[in-house]
Amino acid sequence: MKKKGMKLIALVLSCILAAFSITACGGSDSGSETTTEDGSQKVYKVGIILPMDHRSLNQISDAIATQLEAELGDNVEIIVKNANNDTSLLNSIMQELVSEDVDILIPIATGTAQIAATTTSDIPIVFSAVSSPVEAGLVTSLNETTGNITGVSDNIPVEDIIDLALYLDPGIKTFGLLYTSSEVNSSVKMEKAKAYLNGLGIAYKEGTITNTSELQQVASSLASEVDAFFTNDDNTVASAMPTYVDVANKAGIPIFVGADSMVIDGGTATVGIDYTLLGKQTADMAIRILKGSPISDNPVESISEYSKVINTTEAELLGIELTDEIKNTFVLVGSEN
Repeated sequence: MKKKGMKLIALVLSCILAAFSITACGGSDSGSETTTEDGSQKVYKVGIILPMDHRSLNQISDAIATQLEAELGDNVEIIVKNANNDTSLLNSIMQELVSEDVDILIPIATGTAQIAATTTSDIPIVFSAVSSPVEAGLVTSLNETTGNITGVSDNIPVEDIIDLALYLDPGIKTFGLLYTSSEVNSSVKMEKAKAYLNGLGIAYKEGTITNTSELQQVASSLASEVDAFFTNDDNTVASAMPTYVDVANKAGIPIFVGADSMVIDGGTATVGIDYTLLGKQTADMAIRILKGSPISDNPVESISEYSKVINTTEAELLGIELTDEIKNTFVLVGSEN
């Protein structure tokens, strides 16, 4: 009887230990991503970095922060840094965020993402608004990600914007392509524009700038030789839209652009991206990665929804008729310069 009792006790103890082990393992697997070692809720530290201050980039940053707070609540600390158009500050901003032990970096725009990528190979990076991540050297493939970087691309439909320009103003014979030569995203898109215009047999002239102080002179020089301007979602130009619009309006020619925010700032029209949606999509990817989803399971994503947007103030000024079709199919905005 004594031996049987001892065996029974051993069996019960064995079952209790097994159950405890299973429970402990299960608890560790489900809670390790959201709790700290002492069992408290983890607070994620997120660094958002902007290269400059302008409407498109601010829309993205605000949407990222809003979505992070909506999904993570009090369990997220958001640090927003802005280089204010001083590229030399971006390196020190990245180093500062790394030293603050952020859990993830979210650089906005191509140049910002490139600097983030050279700063750390350990902290996850989710870029936003990078039009050509392969050409920028951030990833080797859009369909497969390795290392510590991925993100959301904002590649715009260049051909559709040119078609829109010709629909609204069939008399265009020559386009003025104005962009920042140092922005990889702009150079890639302008090559697409030139190839498409060549196929259509439409002439174009190029004007490039390196900073906003050159915009007025370059735009003025082009304005006398072209029938319309085309500028993609170029960050430098977008930050100086009032100057650009002033030159174009004095010459009486439209500006077709790559972002809805640039239309609000006085551009004529676009088939463009909703940057609030882009920011939300970026935040959703960042949240997945913060919660443990590996970079390799999160290839680069793209925005797939575009809207036709027209500035009614500019359309009236330029004599573009707002037909019923345009009113029914376009997003109508006014200038907010």
